[in-house]
Amino acid sequence: MGWFPHTPGGLNRYVYELLGQLAAQQDCIELWGVGLPDSALDLPLQLINLASPSSALPKRLWAFHRQLSCRQAAPPDAINLHFALYGFPLLKDLPQNIPITCHFHGPWAGESQQEGDSQWQVLLKYWIEQQVYRRCDRFIVLSKAFGRILHEQYRVPWEKIHIIPGGVNIDRFRPNLSREEARLQLGWPLDRQILFTPRRLVQRMGLDKLLIAMAEVKRKVPEVWLAIAGKGLLRPTLEQQVEALNLSQCVQFLGYVPDEQLPIAYQAADLTVVPSQSLEGFGLILVESLACGTPALCTPVGGMPEIVAPFYPDLITDSVKSDAIADRLIELLRGTLPLPPRMDCRNYAQQHFDWQLIAPKVRNVLLS
Repeated sequence: MGWFPHTPGGLNRYVYELLGQLAAQQDCIELWGVGLPDSALDLPLQLINLASPSSALPKRLWAFHRQLSCRQAAPPDAINLHFALYGFPLLKDLPQNIPITCHFHGPWAGESQQEGDSQWQVLLKYWIEQQVYRRCDRFIVLSKAFGRILHEQYRVPWEKIHIIPGGVNIDRFRPNLSREEARLQLGWPLDRQILFTPRRLVQRMGLDKLLIAMAEVKRKVPEVWLAIAGKGLLRPTLEQQVEALNLSQCVQFLGYVPDEQLPIAYQAADLTVVPSQSLEGFGLILVESLACGTPALCTPVGGMPEIVAPFYPDLITDSVKSDAIADRLIELLRGTLPLPPRMDCRNYAQQHFDWQLIAPKVRNVLLS
């Protein structure tokens, strides 16, 4: 759906990091997508840009079909799809004797419904997903939670589903600054406890619930400060909510945070907060924060508890409701519940989510 350094997002980062690991093992890789540059200067990949992201959808889909039907190179050993929409126009041209693996990053139709799309849009997306998934030989999901969705909602047999968590680049996300040094670089307050949440500003991310929780937290922990990173259509609504809750002095919207500043922001915070309300298949933010040495609090949604529970169960709220988020934040900020030490967070992420451990597992599924 884009080239990660230019187009941020969890899915694009996942693909970028995975391809980097596979290319480092001398695998020859073609990446097909929209909005790709002419070449990957930092990775030995062949990039095939099929269309501009701004071009009309039929033009994008036709470009995918035309490119595959005209492809002259030797057949690949494996094909890996990451988005049902862009796999759909390839179905008639995909070779029959090559294994096709689909990464199920989430229910496209379900996400569409959550964001308020019309019923016919939701049904069309679900139909496209079904057509693509029927053609795939096997699937990779990043959590048991999304494995259940794939099995129950799309009727994919469990024997075709492989659960492999996402990875984190532990060289990029690492605790190489003190909290004070990180705050000085970003211009953040030095005399407050800081919460950080990098999120798309859309409905299911739960930022409205977090702001309601912050109103209660502020009463018990007056010097708390929340930094919200990200873009989205909900920003005006959320800014109005901040004003209505009298939180202007303790909440700041950062807008888009460049990728090179993200590890600094994690290190500057006392706690990362992920208040998702639904459809959180993995929770890449959690492992990025932990790799930087900063504890991460999440709601009991999707695959996030699968990351956090084996490490520190108290970093999972009792529910997705604002009062549950507030109660746990107050306990952690006041020290009633201790936060795990910095190096414990780092070691857990390194031992379980390092891409050098994750990528070989993905490769084995793709080629099996």
